[in-house]
This record gives sequence, C-alpha cells and structure tokens, in this order.
Amino acid sequence: MMSDIRNDREPGANIGRSAADIASMIRVNQAGEYGAKQIYRGQLAVMGDDAPDSSAIRHMADQEQRHLDAFDRMIVERNVRPTLLQPLWKVAGYALGAGTAALGPRAAMACTAAVETEIDRHYQEQLEQLESENEPELAGMIADFRAEELEHKETAIASGAEETPGYPVLSAAIRLGCRVAIGVAKRI
Repeated sequence: MMSDIRNDREPGANIGRSAADIASMIRVNQAGEYGAKQIYRGQLAVMGDDAPDSSAIRHMADQEQRHLDAFDRMIVERNVRPTLLQPLWKVAGYALGAGTAALGPRAAMACTAAVETEIDRHYQEQLEQLESENEPELAGMIADFRAEELEHKETAIASGAEETPGYPVLSAAIRLGCRVAIGVAKRI
C-alpha cells in the first residue's frame, strides 16, 4: 500500500523538480554571463584599446553581453530568482580579468581558455539534461551560446594562451574557481 502512495506522488515531485532544474539553469547561466562580462571588463581596463588582443577581447565581451541580455530577459519572463551573489561575481570577475591581464596578454587569454573550457562542459551537460525537457527556446539559446564560447576558447588558444608561463597551474586554478562558482550559483 505504501509503495502505491509513493508512486502516485513521484510524478508530481518530478514535475516540480524539472521546473526547479530549469530555473537553476537559467539562474546559473545568467550569473555566468554576468561574471564573463566582468572578466572582460577587467581585462580591457588593464590592457586598454591598443593591446594586441584588445579587439578580440572586445568582440568576445560584446557576445557575452548579448548572452547576458538574453538570460536577463529569460529571468524576468520566467520569474526566476537571480543569484544573490551577483555583487561577489562582479568583484571576483573583474579582479580575475584585471589580474590576468596584468600578467600580460597571453595570461588574459589563458583566463579565457580556462573559463570557456568549463563553460563548454557546463553547457554540454545542460543540453544533455534538456533532451528530456520541452524547452526548445532554452536549449537553442544554450547551443548557440556554447558555439560562441567555443570560438572564444579557440581565439584564446590561437592567441598564445597555452604559452603563458605556468599555464597548467593558472588554468587549473581558474577552472576550479569556475566549477565552484557554477555549483554555488545553481543554489544561491
């Protein structure tokens, strides 16, 4: 008898879980795009407009702004609570961008390569989760944005990211920070 009751409740629990999972995806993606915007803002503040990679960084920043605008709209349209940690992401993103740019243009690109490696993995996981959902708008957005994030990674590598002194350590530290930020932003 108890198993019948549990089975009757299970589908409803899954529906609520699905809606919560979608809200979490939107929240974390909006937070991530906000953080990316701050990283590029910090890099450009240090590098200025005349550095060799400034135009590429500005182009990537423009794309991140478009991604952020799309997730900002989705947060409002779907009444999703944004992350409470946005002030932290503003400071941390800017500091990461400015700090890596202060180490030089290759280090700034190493930051981009590391971040985009994690974002690619994150977006791919979300796309796999969305295969069982009726969310064509969200899945399409994530697929489009993932393609642009991969372009950013390719640009960074072509600009010498992997030639940065200490690249493996710098990349690993940034990637770990990204994974922590993703995990926290899903919930808070």
